[in-house]
Amino acid sequence: MKFTNGFWKIREEITPLYAVEYGGCRINGGELTIYAPGKQIRSRGDILNLGMLTIRITSPMEDVLKISVSHFEGAADPGPFTVIEECDPRVSIIESEENIIFQTGSTKAVVDKRPDSWGIRFLDEDRELTSTGLKNMAYMKNRDNGKCYMVEQLALDVGEYVYGMGERFTPFVKNGQIVEMWNEDGGTASEIAYKNIPFYLTNKGYGVLVSNPGDVSYEVASEKVERIQFSLEGERLDYYVINGGTPKGTIKKYTDLTGKPSLPPAWSFGLWLTTSFTTDYDEDTTSGFIDGMAKRDIPLQVFHFDCFWMEAYEWCNFTWDSKTFPDPVGMLKRYHEKGLKICVWINPYIAQKSPLFQEGMENGYFIKKRNGSVWQTDMWQAGMGVVDFTNPEAAAWYQQKLKTLLDMGVDCFKTDFGERIPVKDIVYHDGSDPVGMHNYYTYLYNKAVFELLVKERGEGEAVLFARSAAAGSQKFPVHWGGDCSASYPSMAETLRSGLSLACSGFGFWSHDIGGFESTATADVYKRWCQFGLLSSHSRLHGSSSYRVPWLFDEEACDVLRKFVKLKCRLMPYLYRQAVAAHENGIPVMRPMFMEFPEDRACEVLDRQYMLGDSLLVAPVFKESGDVEYYLPDGKWVNLLSEKVMEGGSWKKETFDYFGLPVLVRENSIITVGSCDSRTDYEYGDGVEFWLSVFEDGGIGETSVTDLRGKVVINVKAVREADVIRLFVTGGNGNWSYKVLGAQNVKVLTI
Repeated sequence: MKFTNGFWKIREEITPLYAVEYGGCRINGGELTIYAPGKQIRSRGDILNLGMLTIRITSPMEDVLKISVSHFEGAADPGPFTVIEECDPRVSIIESEENIIFQTGSTKAVVDKRPDSWGIRFLDEDRELTSTGLKNMAYMKNRDNGKCYMVEQLALDVGEYVYGMGERFTPFVKNGQIVEMWNEDGGTASEIAYKNIPFYLTNKGYGVLVSNPGDVSYEVASEKVERIQFSLEGERLDYYVINGGTPKGTIKKYTDLTGKPSLPPAWSFGLWLTTSFTTDYDEDTTSGFIDGMAKRDIPLQVFHFDCFWMEAYEWCNFTWDSKTFPDPVGMLKRYHEKGLKICVWINPYIAQKSPLFQEGMENGYFIKKRNGSVWQTDMWQAGMGVVDFTNPEAAAWYQQKLKTLLDMGVDCFKTDFGERIPVKDIVYHDGSDPVGMHNYYTYLYNKAVFELLVKERGEGEAVLFARSAAAGSQKFPVHWGGDCSASYPSMAETLRSGLSLACSGFGFWSHDIGGFESTATADVYKRWCQFGLLSSHSRLHGSSSYRVPWLFDEEACDVLRKFVKLKCRLMPYLYRQAVAAHENGIPVMRPMFMEFPEDRACEVLDRQYMLGDSLLVAPVFKESGDVEYYLPDGKWVNLLSEKVMEGGSWKKETFDYFGLPVLVRENSIITVGSCDSRTDYEYGDGVEFWLSVFEDGGIGETSVTDLRGKVVINVKAVREADVIRLFVTGGNGNWSYKVLGAQNVKVLTI
């Protein structure tokens, strides 16, 4: 949101109150309060008829600064509030004649007390991260509509890039963009996003979280090209400056604050196949798909039933359509006997025709209007109401309906929608602010479903397939990229969005292989299969057409088979990365700059990514099979062809549908499993250790976990001259090794 017209002019309808100078402080334990009047005080009379901003600096954990800026502190703030995990770090507050230094860990806020020098500098030791200064921090009043806004502008350095802010389909580097934190169902081809997260990360290694789930507006080097501005309606603005030292370190700190991703079950990493959306299907159809995959030796692990498992006009009634599926219990039993897990589609809306609508209305389980009536709409489902998850009884009621499905044999849920949440004339059970609840609603919705799965299936067995999200939603995986189109540009924008979401602390992510809208060509489908199976989670899903490979061509079956089996064998490596995401918050799929923060070439790359810390993946986006990608310094070896390549430059290659750049980083050990038909097996039994190119003196370490994430084998490789010493501890001794590429080395096992 813009408040100025160029550098000099304030917009005519705006009355600003800027923080102009230091006006005193109070220190209370670990809290520093600064008073910043709206004009320079040169005489006693200047303090009259004057607005002032109150700034509180605290620290919820080491190397994290919370900045609270308020105008009228008596203004009501009914919530909702971003869930923050706080501890009690040691802080120091030192005041001198010229400044006040608030320090936690190596991170400092330095408040300038000198006349004509107002500002707060945020430092990592003596390195400046960012700052706010004269006419940056403000309270703005719009005289035309009476609305008031809190505004902050933080400095951007020369060459500083901004990333994140949720799952965004626009350019990966956000500089120059206007970004609105407002969840909407808008597909993947615009600035609209399903998952708006008010947290950004920069290539300087710090991040900023605005602690407001509502309509935060960003001007990223746009209104002021030297600054990133964020604003929101109201009388108070809270934000956190998070300093992890590196992009990875800051993501770890951010997820310390907002929650770590839960560890999904190993079976969820296998291939998911769906009915698609508006296609016709019954048990014969779904069984035909399942049997067709088995006949073609394409491992399938999860089958998903989309919306029409329920009767039309009744979404959601949580009851199988008896005309289409007369024996759901028997059907699910038969599918379980084939080794499949079952997922069904749900959303948080109850159509008026649903038998549950009357029950929900009578018990006050829906969002209401101010006059006490139920808020309803004809959009999506006729007369539908929206479950009010701020009402504990409504949440329990919703969970009970889902429990019936779990008892029937359903294993997980696709928690669709959650973006179309009303704001005008709305009252929530707990009195929450409707604007704040618009984005935060999906957090409560997915939390309710995820917690039910944990309760019923146990820790480590809960998984969702969610579309919408808010800050903290990473705790409830998995999320997928929404309604993309069946084209290369949409495939590329999908990858961009996943990398942006990774910069927002989400450890696990998926997308619709082959695209959702329209039907892909066989070429696009096969290339998307490669990309999809080299993602943390992999699902074939479409809108009006099926996504089984034989409907494209027979080669599509071969391509899909190859990459499903590859993923199954890579599970010891991938699940270790998943455990790391759960423990430290670092996403399984991550942008290049996050893994190589010192390599300036990596800062803008958005058509390749790291899959864990040792595999580089560059999907192919051209029918010709041509792909250009960048390799950071070091020697790399293609996992599929074992071709060794020297890094530090751009590469251009051409691949058929059975190959692409999947490159193993120097000094790495890729743990490869013995099973190519499932993703949930004993990873340590028969595991192979694939050794990449090791430089002289190079050291590589890794581990193998069990299906609960517990380490069962530790592995270390050290190269000395022409010998690689391989140290293996734990396990049953049933392991082997393989040296990738034509390396003239000897391996000694110890």
